[in-house]
Amino acid sequence: MKTVKELMDLKDRCVAITGGAGNIGEALAEAVAELGASVAIIDLEEARCQSVATRLASQFQNPVAGLSADLADDDVVRALPEKIVEELGGLDVLVNCAAFVGASGLPGWVVPFEEQSLETWRRACDVNLTAVFSLTQSAVPFLCKSGRGSIINVSSIYGVYGPDLRLYDGTGMGSPAAYAASKGGVIQFTRWCATVLAPDIRVNAISPGGVFRNQDQKFVERYEQRTPLGRMATEEDFKGAVCYLASDLSAYVTGQNLCIDGGWGVW
Repeated sequence: MKTVKELMDLKDRCVAITGGAGNIGEALAEAVAELGASVAIIDLEEARCQSVATRLASQFQNPVAGLSADLADDDVVRALPEKIVEELGGLDVLVNCAAFVGASGLPGWVVPFEEQSLETWRRACDVNLTAVFSLTQSAVPFLCKSGRGSIINVSSIYGVYGPDLRLYDGTGMGSPAAYAASKGGVIQFTRWCATVLAPDIRVNAISPGGVFRNQDQKFVERYEQRTPLGRMATEEDFKGAVCYLASDLSAYVTGQNLCIDGGWGVW
């Protein structure tokens, strides 16, 4: 029987993370690199990808590749798994983390429902959901070859629950419909893949709660009052879940959505 330390070891695995140069993505990349994984950082901005890759490679002495990619371009998305394998020699774990979020600043995004733009809806769904489908589909042969393939999709509590718009009163913040719909789609796509891709590939999701990013103080106070653990999340709060789902600690776990929300969904 393996020890827990052996079960969590990722030293001979390659983990690809979309949105890997973003706030949550970089934290997840750091976590799996600490456990020994080689890592592919996939994000839109090339300079940021390379900066994160250089830092992690230096810090953990693991192979780390920075791959710039526009996830709204399907041809680019479908070519990614082969590029990852060329750079790092394999693909064992895919973390679909990239997304347009509430603070993305798109036109017709964080505005009243009747003003939300169809064009922005389509752009958000392309990146948040369609790219997850395309990348997963093109990664399947490599993940099957791995023999321990794992896909981790990053959804949101707003893919599970409806928004409490009272949190946003007087703040200029909001909750776009496209974000909720696309993140809900990610959860159901996770369930679908978990049965279809089994037993070769495990597929799970995490649904983060609100992350503290110096938001309007009124929003922060309301959110904390609404959350049993009494605080917003930090990026560090998601590290353990992804390491669990990426490693053999979760070898008998598939089709699950783990809400990391400080108890938000309990009330």
